[in-house]
Order: sequence, then C-alpha cells, then structure tokens
Amino acid sequence: MPDTKLLLCDCLKSQSLNVEAIEKTTGIPCSKVYTELCRKEAASAAEALEAGPVVIACQQERDAFQELAEELGVADPIFVDIRDRAGWTADSVSTAPKMAALIADALLPEPGARVVDVISAGTCLILGDPEPALDAAAMLCDSLSVTVLMAPDAEPPVSDDRRYDVVRGRIRSATGALGRFKLSFDALQERLPGGRGAFAWTEPRNGARTGCDILLGLRREPALLPAADKREGYLRADPGNSQARTRVILQASQMVGTFEKPIHIRLDEQLCAHSRARKTGCTRCLDLCPTGAITPAGDHVAVDTMVCAGCGSCSAACPSGAISYDAPPVSHTFNRLQTLAATWRKLSETPPRLLVHGPGHGAEMIRLGARFGRGLPADVIPMEMTGLAGFGHAEALGALGCGFASVTILVSPETEQDGLPFQAELTNAISGGTRIELIEPSDPDQLEEALYAKAPSAPLEQPILPLGSRRQIARLAAKALAPDAAVINLPAGAPYGSVSLDTDACTLCLSCVSLCPSGALKENPDSPQLRFQEDACLQCGICTTICPENALSLDPRLNLGDDALRPRVLKEEEPFHCVECAKPFGVRSTVERLTEKLAGRHSMFQDNKAVRLIQMCDDCRVNAVYHSENNPFAGGERPRVRTTDDYISKRRDH
Repeated sequence: MPDTKLLLCDCLKSQSLNVEAIEKTTGIPCSKVYTELCRKEAASAAEALEAGPVVIACQQERDAFQELAEELGVADPIFVDIRDRAGWTADSVSTAPKMAALIADALLPEPGARVVDVISAGTCLILGDPEPALDAAAMLCDSLSVTVLMAPDAEPPVSDDRRYDVVRGRIRSATGALGRFKLSFDALQERLPGGRGAFAWTEPRNGARTGCDILLGLRREPALLPAADKREGYLRADPGNSQARTRVILQASQMVGTFEKPIHIRLDEQLCAHSRARKTGCTRCLDLCPTGAITPAGDHVAVDTMVCAGCGSCSAACPSGAISYDAPPVSHTFNRLQTLAATWRKLSETPPRLLVHGPGHGAEMIRLGARFGRGLPADVIPMEMTGLAGFGHAEALGALGCGFASVTILVSPETEQDGLPFQAELTNAISGGTRIELIEPSDPDQLEEALYAKAPSAPLEQPILPLGSRRQIARLAAKALAPDAAVINLPAGAPYGSVSLDTDACTLCLSCVSLCPSGALKENPDSPQLRFQEDACLQCGICTTICPENALSLDPRLNLGDDALRPRVLKEEEPFHCVECAKPFGVRSTVERLTEKLAGRHSMFQDNKAVRLIQMCDDCRVNAVYHSENNPFAGGERPRVRTTDDYISKRRDH
C-alpha cells in the first residue's frame, strides 16, 4: 500500500515490537514505537493522520482514533490488532512473524459488499399475553404502528387506549424478515371499539392474511420461524424477564427507516446440481440452511436474500460452487490464507497454526485470554471470519496447502454447527491425520490449554498457490499434502468420487448422460459408449436415481491421478448397422433384443417388412413407412386450386 505509514504503540510497554522485521517483511514504513498513542501522544497520531493514509496497530482505541480523524476531516485509518492477538502472550518465542502476517492481512483491500435496501415503515405486530403485550404496545405506539395479537380465548383488561389495535386469533403461518413479514391467521377477531361497556369482537374468521415490518414475541411458546435469533426484525423475550422485555422493546423502536442488508450468498443457477427432469439430486444446502432461506426452484435452488443470515454453511457444502459466500467472496479468503502464510515464512521456518474464529464470541475469547491469561501461542495466527460455518474443507485444505501446520476452528454458541463436523472429517480424510479440529471452550483458559498442548509440526515441502475454484484448490492441496497417494477413500456424502457401473445391467440408454449436471457422464456421438470423467463428478446422485436398470452406484473417493482429468470408457458395444443403408446406429445388443421380443409377438410386427423397420436407421425407417402400402402419411388426392375462371363459368351456368 503506497504512501501509507504504520503507527506502532507498545501500549504502556506491555508488548515487544520488532520494528525492523515488521517494516522489512510488510514493506510498509513504520513509525517509532509509541507508548501511549491514544492519550499523551495523540498529537503525533493527529499529525500522521493529516500527513496521509495510516494504519494504526490498535483495535481497542478504534473509536477514539476515528473521532480524531473526523475532527481533522480526514479519512478513517486502517486498524489492525497485534496486541491481543500477538504481543500479549506468555510464549517466549518471538511474535514478529505473527505480527507481520497480521499486518499484511489487514493491508489487503477489502472487497466491496453487495447490499440491498430494506425499508421498514414501522408496522409492528406484538404477540403475547394481554398484560406484557399491552404494556409493550403502550411503550411503542408513539414510534410504531402497533397491533397486539392475543390468544382466541384471551380477555384483555379494560382499556380505552386507541393508539394501537388489538385482535385475537391464532397464527397459521409466518414467513419473511424485517420489512416484509407475511402472516396468515385462523379464528381472527378484531376489536369493536364502539358501544357501552366492554369492547365487542367480530365473528372469528379463518384464512385472514396481513403483513408487517416487525414481529415482537412476548410469550413462552416456540418461535414462529426457524433460527429465530438470526431472523432480522423478529424479536423475542421471556414475558417474565423485565430486562429482556425492555431490551427487545428498545430494539423494536429503532427498526424504522431504510437499512442496508448485505447479500451474503452468490448463486449461479446453471451450476446447481439440485435436480434434473424432476429427479432430485444434491440437497446439501437445503439440509443445512438454518433459516429456510434456500428452497427448491425446479432444476436449481433459490435463495431469499432477505431471510439469509449469512452463516455460510451452504457455501462450505456446495459441491459445484453454485452457491458461494460473497461477503467477502471465497477468493478473498484464499488470498488471506496465502498472505498470512507467505508473510510468516519470511521470518520463520517453523510452520504456523491457524485459528479461525468469528467476530463476536471468538474474538472476545481471544481478547480476554490475552489481557488476563497467557494469550495465544506465538505460532498461532488468528483469522476472523464473518461466516464461520463457511470455512469448509476446501478452505481448510487450502490453509494446510499454503503452509499452515494445522487448522483449529473456534466454535461459539452463535455458530451454525450442523455442517462443520463433516467438513472437518472430510478434511482429515483427505489430508491424512487430524490436522483440523473443532473446539468450543467455555472460557479463555480452556482455549489456551487446547492451543498450548499442541506439538509443532514439520513444514510443508512445497506450499501451493491457492488459485481457482474450491474444488481445484482442494485437489491441489491434497496432492501437496499426500504426494504419494493415488486414491483417497472418503466418507459417504463427500462431493468427490467415482461411479460404479454394473455392465451386465446397463443397456447404454444414456439417460444418465442426458441428466448429469456437471458433464461427468458423457456419450460418444460416433460410437455406443458411456464415458466418465471422475474429476467432474459431484456425487449428486441424479444418475443413480434416473437409471432404469439401477446399474449405477456412487463411490466417494478422491483420485489424485491424472486419469481423473480424462474421460474413461465405462461401457461400450458394437453399433448396429442399418439393413438398408448400412449406416451405424444404436446398440447392436439392444436392437437384437427388441427384434427378438417384438418379431411375431406383437400385432404391429407380424411380417418381415414391419420387423425390418426396427433394424433401420431413422432416415431409412421414415422413407420405408412413407412408401409402404399402409402409409400413415398418405392422404387423398389434393383438390384442384379454384381460379377466377371457375367462378365466372359458375355464374354463366346460373
């Protein structure tokens, strides 16, 4: 990054900084080492901000430096934390390689996020028992348009508050997210505010529908929507917990206006292997999506970006790359891995270990461990990921291929964990051993204990450059990690593999070829052949579903040989030659089998002329039928075209 300066601070002399090594490795000019840059030496920070773009090696005082930049009217600086993640450690080994790697990672340009505007007009539906729901409505009705929904048999207290509406009923279904919830009701009754005494109610009505921008649940019943805590605009609290009620009421009051929602997932429908010709194949993303944002849509799936919470599970599991994480893109993740590993190698020959964590719970665990415990080991490089569940086997193999000795994923309570165990199992099967593990420590001490107990590993002889698709990088990393392996057996459900063919059962109908979404199964237009390219197989299972003879089965494995990149013949037969023109067509065994079954046994094939039709190519068959005595294409003699003379002669006759 040209003309950029790195501001370093030892935070009251609590960490040691090797300025020369950092400057030489990252290529960015460094300042002198300050001691209290955020307070006593803030004038130096202001001077640097005015002089040009800077990188400040401190995250704790980010707000203070941003306020300073705003006062000066300059752009916000870039921030990188080398204190909590590197400098504060009980490890006696130098942390300069890790600091340099973290700084190089922070200097990578961040891809711009795709966003969509979400508009909330403030219509709010409150669900709950009368007392807590009406109290919340009274607090929110001045800022939101509020409707309270109570149970059909609920009797609200006497109140004449007209600032909000009250209805009774049961919710039949609910979909959507902030700004676009859709609900349907049964036994819906609206309050009639007129008359003397208690309010009356309309007759119960089923099938009523409405929409709202915000859903506020104040009841102990199960959530209306899956993964409710990840559904924007859907707030829930225990009605008996006053603090929780106050918190969600405050949150609801702020959900009015136009908001930017990141588009977490990119979908390429043409690559999707979900279905072909109504035969279901891959359902990995559908099985893992916690919010139900992914739904079938014919031959492919569809993603509701408003409902998607961005966990990344679908991206990690997708075998074809049809669904990929896009906030940031998968290619940026591989670029970060390469940058971290390559920068480390400039200062150390010992391979580093990678600790992947999320921005919330995981980052806080690391900060607490650094301030009050031993901190991270010097060889553990933390990498923060927004969609932690999107760090799948391809990313883990890419990290190992770049030179990391191991990968540890710090799982938190907010992480979607359904798909991660299989991704770890798949990575270990391909890499050989237990190089990736999932940990879920309850406190920083357990995190440190798990990391300090690991023994160092030998470096990778030839690190890879992670370029290409996730499948290509996974294959490249596997060859680097297991150079002598030819074929690696994988667990069931793996996205790599071969197919086994029962050649005796196969009739070469080629139904599998016509529906294979990746082109792994191929035909030969010049000869009856079924060919297969193993590298392209997604193990989606459509071929096994469509095969009328049940001749195909899946064989999960990773073939690292060059033969996996070339089509090989699974079965071939001699073509049948047309009895009229001798042109090869069809499969000899199939034509002979049809002739044997139909000749003399079917009403349409009682004579030799009809039987010969089976043994003709398409052109000769049409020609033979056209010139036959019972030609179905023949018609009567065409009438003569009428002319003007015909009309004139007709008038004369009359």
